[in-house]
This record gives sequence, structure tokens and C-alpha cells, in this order.
Amino acid sequence: MTQDKPLSGMLLMTGFCILAPLGDAIAKILGETVPLSQLLLVRFALQAALLVPVVWLVRGNLRMPMRLLHLTVLRTILHILGIAAMFASLRFLPLADAIAIAFVMPFLMLLLGRFVLGEEVGPYRLMACIVGFAGTLLVIQPNYAAVGAPALLPLGVAVAFALFMMVTRSIAKATDPIRLQAVSGLIATAILGSAWLVFSSAGLPGLNFVALDGGEMWLLAAIGVLGTLSHLLMTWSLRLAPAATLAPMQYLELPFATLIGLVIFADLPDTLASFGILLTIGSGLYVIHREQVAARRQTGTAAPAGSKA
Repeated sequence: MTQDKPLSGMLLMTGFCILAPLGDAIAKILGETVPLSQLLLVRFALQAALLVPVVWLVRGNLRMPMRLLHLTVLRTILHILGIAAMFASLRFLPLADAIAIAFVMPFLMLLLGRFVLGEEVGPYRLMACIVGFAGTLLVIQPNYAAVGAPALLPLGVAVAFALFMMVTRSIAKATDPIRLQAVSGLIATAILGSAWLVFSSAGLPGLNFVALDGGEMWLLAAIGVLGTLSHLLMTWSLRLAPAATLAPMQYLELPFATLIGLVIFADLPDTLASFGILLTIGSGLYVIHREQVAARRQTGTAAPAGSKA
């Protein structure tokens, strides 16, 4: 078992928060011309292609205990659903808004960490995440008025990834992250490839494949590389720190996504959405402060009298 190292875990999660919205921005660009099924299949196939050779060279095989394999299949299905919902939402919503709406996820993770994994979650952290959830609702409102039901797709992202991260946390210390991601890439490629073979002839939207020009091929490759690397960082972080500690770190995606959206798409959230994003960021920073107070108390150093995390 790997000993918890919260600072290292938080640094790795920060890397995830930078790379993940960058990959989402590229998916938003390609979403205008490339079907969703093609984006997903290439993204996971590249993950497998990048990591399987590494595992064979370093570890010699891809074998996992049956219990871990079953959980990895569940984790992979949740991963596919979460990414599919996010890529679909980006066809309708600005990048920062889509990610901000998905930030009901840390609130769900704290609850799951408390009631499913038995991790300690104090009242101040719960209150701060409730404020962050209120901020998320403020981001939903103008987007729902503009595009309707697709504005709710990021809520599906939140549910899928909250469960995904809980499963990841439960198995991350029992398996190597690179092997986990390699096996997940193979499983996802098999699932998506089989689904495409079965349903592509039905003429369902999003299941056709299109020819790509040189620029689109490079962008599609970048999605696979960024997605693989970002989720490796996330998996490594969960080996080193509790889910309740890492949940507030996810709020760092919001300023990065806002900056990326401004630079690439010239998008800025409107006034109400901006206020909601500020609420979620503020609540996340407060939770990080409470984490530091709790860590000092656990290590026996001085902490404010009567403080609760």
C-alpha cells in the first residue's frame, strides 16, 4: 500500500486541472465536424496504443486480479459516459460554463467519500461545497435559457466522474496507474468499437465516421495524448491523497478553462455565470484552507483551538 502524501497528490491533481480543459477545448473545436463516436474511439484507442507497450516493456504483462479487473471495467464504462457527456455538452456550451456546471461533482465526491469510503469530512467543508453547488446553479440558469436541455449534460458528467473517482480511489493503491490506464484503454476501445460495429448501420446520429484532414488528425491525436496524460496524473494523485482532499482541487479547472476559452474561442461567461464561477472558486479555496487546518491537527502541530474540518 502506498502511504498518503497529500501535497504530492494535490500537485498531480493541479496538472490534471490544466491538461483536462485543454483537451476539452480541442474536443470542442473538433466537435463541429467530427462525430462523437469517432472522437471517443480514437481518444481511447490512442490511450491503449500509448500505454500498452510501456506496460509490456516495464511490467511484462497486463494481468490484473479478477476483482480489480471487474472494478476496472466499471471504471472504464463510467469514464466513457463522463467523457461522452462532456464532449456532447461542448457542442452547445462555452468551455468554462460546461466545466463550471460539472462542478457539482466535488460536492458529490465529498458525500460519497464520507458515506461510501468512510473518509472524514467535517461540516465546514460540506458547507463550502454547498456554496459551490449554489454557484453551479447560477451557471446553469443562463445556459439553460439559451440552449435548453443540453445545458444539463454537464450534470451527467458530474455524476459519472464522481462515481469514476470513487472507484479509482478504491483500486488506485492496489494497482499500477499505467497498467490501470492501459487496460482501461483496451476495454474502452473494445466497447466503443463493438458498439460502432453493431449500431453504425442503424443511421443513428453521432455513430458515423468521417474522413479527416491533416490538421484534424493532429488535433484528434492531441486529445488522446492529453486525455491519457491528464488521467494518469489524476490516478496517481488518488494513490497519494484521499478523495475528500483532492475534491476541492478540481475547482482549479475553472480559471484554467476560462483562460483557455478566452484565448481560443474568445468566450467569457456572462455576469450571472461569472458570479457563480467565483462562488465555486471561493468555496474551493476555503475547503483547501480547511484541509490545511485538518492536516496540521493530524500531525500534532499547532491549530486554532476548537477548529473543525
